[in-house]
Amino acid sequence: MDSPKIHIVGAGLAGSEAAWQLANRGIGVVLHEMRPAIFSPAHKTAYCAELVCSNSLRSDDCTASAVGLLHQEMRLAGSLIMQCADETQVPAGGALAVDRDGFAQAVTQKLQAHPNINFVCEEITSLPDTGRWIIASGPLTSPKLIEAILAATGRQALNFYDAIAPVVYKESIDFNIAWYQSRYDKGNQTDYINCPLNKEQYYAFVEELRRGEKTEFHDFEQPRYFDGCLPIEVMAERGADTLLFGPMKPVGLTNSHHPDVKPYAVVQLRQDNQEDTLRNMVGFQTKLRYGEQKRIFRMIPGLEQAEFARLGGIHKNTFLKSPLLLDEYLRLKSMPHLSFAGQITGCEGYVESAATGFLAGYFAACELSGRPAALPPRTSAFGAVLGHLSDDTALDDYQPMNVNFGLFPTISGETTANGKFRKLKGSERKNAYCRRALTDIKNWIAQL
Repeated sequence: MDSPKIHIVGAGLAGSEAAWQLANRGIGVVLHEMRPAIFSPAHKTAYCAELVCSNSLRSDDCTASAVGLLHQEMRLAGSLIMQCADETQVPAGGALAVDRDGFAQAVTQKLQAHPNINFVCEEITSLPDTGRWIIASGPLTSPKLIEAILAATGRQALNFYDAIAPVVYKESIDFNIAWYQSRYDKGNQTDYINCPLNKEQYYAFVEELRRGEKTEFHDFEQPRYFDGCLPIEVMAERGADTLLFGPMKPVGLTNSHHPDVKPYAVVQLRQDNQEDTLRNMVGFQTKLRYGEQKRIFRMIPGLEQAEFARLGGIHKNTFLKSPLLLDEYLRLKSMPHLSFAGQITGCEGYVESAATGFLAGYFAACELSGRPAALPPRTSAFGAVLGHLSDDTALDDYQPMNVNFGLFPTISGETTANGKFRKLKGSERKNAYCRRALTDIKNWIAQL
């Protein structure tokens, strides 16, 4: 690579996807990543696209799920992240979950082998004045770079706190109590391990979650959680029964040890690696101190002797007020030679982050090649993610958000063969969103 044309800061999901899209379009890339010289509070490896929270990319159903639809759109568009996710998939019912390390290794190997990508291990601490750059430094952007971004944007940035769920060694789970079953028997029976609680055990557990010693914040910090990733103890504080309608809901499950006794609550553990030696506690992201996690989570029947490969944690995520600061091509309005991608823009979720990386890479490639970039159709999942980042109707309350059908142009019904209008509800309506999106996205991809 003789003359690099674009620099990318951060080799997370968004930066990796952006680099791949640019490199495959014949554009030289310098990929700046501070690991392994410097680690963020949540990262543990030097791999690209390390998954620091769950190993699940959520539902893979492209007929009735917005994120499953985004999966399929990215596959059709040639996404590196989706290619590696499919290669390293582990059983998870209707969800797409991956072998955490295997996935990151696959992404890293493909990027390192690409002749148009050059890696540089260094921390970027300022916003460059020249050149073409994509800032994909993530929600854990280093403090010096955050200060530079804040200075350039008039301090128009917000933040929230993100929590990580513990991972348990499967061999330490008591299968005299726990059993294998996916909710409503979706996917394979071994996708999830279930630990049942009766009514007395559940309320005792909730009380300890409330009382347990937690990570303290500094006086100047105001924790603002993303509702899709609330710490388990914060959910418990919202009401004693809250967890029964969240991660501990017992519906769709039958205890194989006692099929006639309906569990009052259930804790599920999802496969976390290809070898199935590790299990992730689904929905149990936490800010409890380490000693308290061991004490309280071992109250769960079947986990009394649990050994933890990783305990939960909490970290501060930072994101921009993107509708105010970025244009429709993800460029900083005040410094258009800089684009932003990933969770720092205020998208939420692994695949959504990768999708913004795809878009930033594609837009920059068009710009550098001197040809117009086509915006994704607003009816698609790509368009819905981009639309959230540019919707300035609620600037004062701009918050991270996963892709969802509420971000799509409304479909209320359809015209039947005899010319009458019929309202669509539930799965029929979701299916209509997906059919329309896939039709429109194929036309867009043909232009790429």
